Amino acid sequence: MEKSQITLAVIPLRGITIFPNMIIHFDVGREKSIAAIEEAMKENGEIFLVSQLDPEIEDPTKDDVYFIGTISKIKQILKMPKGITRVLVEGIERAEIIDIVDEEKFMKANIVKIEDENVKVDDAKESAYRNLLTKSFNQYIEAAEVEGNKAPLIITKEEGLSKVTDLVASFIELEDDKKQEILETLDVYERIEKLILYITEEIEIINIEKSIGNKVKDKVDKANKEYFLREQVKVIQEELGEDEEKNEIENYKEKLAKLKLPKVVREKAEYELSRLKTSNSGDGNNIRTYLDWIVALPWNKSTKDTFNIEKAEEVLNSEHYGLEEVKERILEYLAIKQYTKSIKGPILCLVGPPGVGKSSIAKSVANAVNRKFARISLGGVKDEAEIRGHRRTYIGAIPGRITYALKEAGASNPLILLDEIDKLSQDYKGSPADALLEVLDPNQNMSFRDSFMEVDIDLSNVLFITTANSLDTIPRPLLDRMEVIEISGYTYEEKFNIAKNHLIPKVLKEHNLDRNTIKISDSVIKEIVNSYTMESGVRTLERQINKVIRKAITDLIKSNSKSITISTIKIEKYLGPKIFEYEKIDKEDKIGVVTGLAWTAYGGDTLPVEVSVMKGSGKLDLTGQLGSVMQESAKASYSYVRANANKYGIPEDFYKENDIHIHVPEGAVPKDGPSAGVTMTTALVSALSNKKVRSNVAMTGEITLTGRVLAIGGVKEKCLAAHRIGIDTIILPKENEKHVNKIPKSVKSKLNLIFADKIDKVLENALIGVENNDN
Repeated sequence: MEKSQITLAVIPLRGITIFPNMIIHFDVGREKSIAAIEEAMKENGEIFLVSQLDPEIEDPTKDDVYFIGTISKIKQILKMPKGITRVLVEGIERAEIIDIVDEEKFMKANIVKIEDENVKVDDAKESAYRNLLTKSFNQYIEAAEVEGNKAPLIITKEEGLSKVTDLVASFIELEDDKKQEILETLDVYERIEKLILYITEEIEIINIEKSIGNKVKDKVDKANKEYFLREQVKVIQEELGEDEEKNEIENYKEKLAKLKLPKVVREKAEYELSRLKTSNSGDGNNIRTYLDWIVALPWNKSTKDTFNIEKAEEVLNSEHYGLEEVKERILEYLAIKQYTKSIKGPILCLVGPPGVGKSSIAKSVANAVNRKFARISLGGVKDEAEIRGHRRTYIGAIPGRITYALKEAGASNPLILLDEIDKLSQDYKGSPADALLEVLDPNQNMSFRDSFMEVDIDLSNVLFITTANSLDTIPRPLLDRMEVIEISGYTYEEKFNIAKNHLIPKVLKEHNLDRNTIKISDSVIKEIVNSYTMESGVRTLERQINKVIRKAITDLIKSNSKSITISTIKIEKYLGPKIFEYEKIDKEDKIGVVTGLAWTAYGGDTLPVEVSVMKGSGKLDLTGQLGSVMQESAKASYSYVRANANKYGIPEDFYKENDIHIHVPEGAVPKDGPSAGVTMTTALVSALSNKKVRSNVAMTGEITLTGRVLAIGGVKEKCLAAHRIGIDTIILPKENEKHVNKIPKSVKSKLNLIFADKIDKVLENALIGVENNDN
């Protein structure tokens, strides 16, 4: 049956949604809306009320209103001042605009009434939905704390489920689009489900607002309570002749008077002290913190330097074994300062693998020159404020690490160690490396400004020493301010002496033991060094010695003995099977397998390279987690061998009929660097010419497409690594000949060092059956 149309005047409403059975009044001021009311009064007072899409539109058209609204009955009209008309209406039923017939004087539309769906429902289902809706509505009333509201009672008495739903929707405070959505939902069940969902959301919002309000109220109440208590305390103190604030200010005055502060600092402190008298509790705490820092910093305290190189040499030798070159450079550094009576000079940067004693060397220098020592760990620091401090306008502001170090040292001229300067990071808050440029520049650091202190701090009397594992990640401007001293890894002889003369006595002392209680022979120490450590430093060695002594103490107690002798047999019991067995290294000469040498942040290491040739179509495979630089080295080596195949007895068309696979074992470990070209070329020539590689030979160096061998870094570390696994012949680039003097004599005397400027010389000494064809 076709629905009949009726024509009614339309009022677009701003921010209001009218539901059926809803009684509400609203104000009308627009001329078209007033004209629509007048027209409606001529037609039995019926009018069509519909919401605007955008409440800001002053003169809406048919495109600016929703199409579903409510036919309403005008109950009362009241004229208000300034041309405003107040209208009381009652919603009758839903309707939908079919078309707009007039918009000139007022909006007029053809509409059809809309009937609710699911009006005839079974009693059980209606009862369940009614109960859920009533329960949610009551929870809302309780959460919103609406007192004296009769809506729940009215809803209980209503029989029609649709009418109950519309009454609840008209009462709940919802956003306009949500109310419109409920108005447009014709299925009663679906309308109730949406309404319950929106009511639940509103209850959560109300509860959150209450929680926030209670927290704010508690804070305000606490602040007021503290204020009143402070005022009461002041009154009581005045009655007793006491004044806490005055005593506090007098206390600060006395402390400041005892300090020999720079003029600017004293003026700043006195200004903050005057502010303390008139400040509130929040500012007062901030000012007290600031004054405490002014008092705590060592403005006029310093230690007397003793730049005595004899004493320094004695301290360095007693605390560190080996490292002769490093000690020599530090003694030169101190000698210049002793001679010139000046502390100005380069900032030393100690670079080397972990565990070689960089930090302890810095502490030894502090002891040698009679300076206080403070350490700042820079690993992972990424905020500039960590160095310069935070501005006092921020809540919880604190000074930077440099200022903290001065306070910790208790002297204005300490030795500050900037540890792991290569681990600095940065983010959107700025780069801490940039802040260190001022700290480490002798021409600027006499007026270093901490953002929290807001006064210049003189760092020109501070001795700075930095440490790093690698120079690669240190910004160039920062590196330019430092003098680099490289600390290489220890040889096995040095590790033996360090263990015997330093680590074992240290561990025994920590456990309140002496050498007569637990006896460790030289052979046992050598066994620990050779079979259970491979690092460049001695941290692992110290851990292994700790483990041995702990287990020895356990055996001592179990056996109820007074002493115990640790033998090489017990070492395997205490530390487990040998981890490194270099004496059993494979001495067999093989085809396509070459021992290369690599440098890592942890020292030198061996890097075997394997090449396999198979029938195929000329594909080149590279595996072993090779970085981009090593991949380029492999490609350069492959191209060189192709270009010189005939020279080495390799078929010129090998690349057409064979697939070549270059692999570097330990594929889970990423590898990169510019020193594997020579190794890969040797392995390729060996595999393609079917000539064996001497097992006692290791090599390092980069290769060009013309066969030149280029220089590399880390010569000492690489040679130590080769010697460690029993290799006696090492092929190095000719340009690195000047670097072999850094290799310890005890190691160098056991090595046959061959220097090559071209790949032919490398192949001549590495492959069996290859003669020097370079004429």
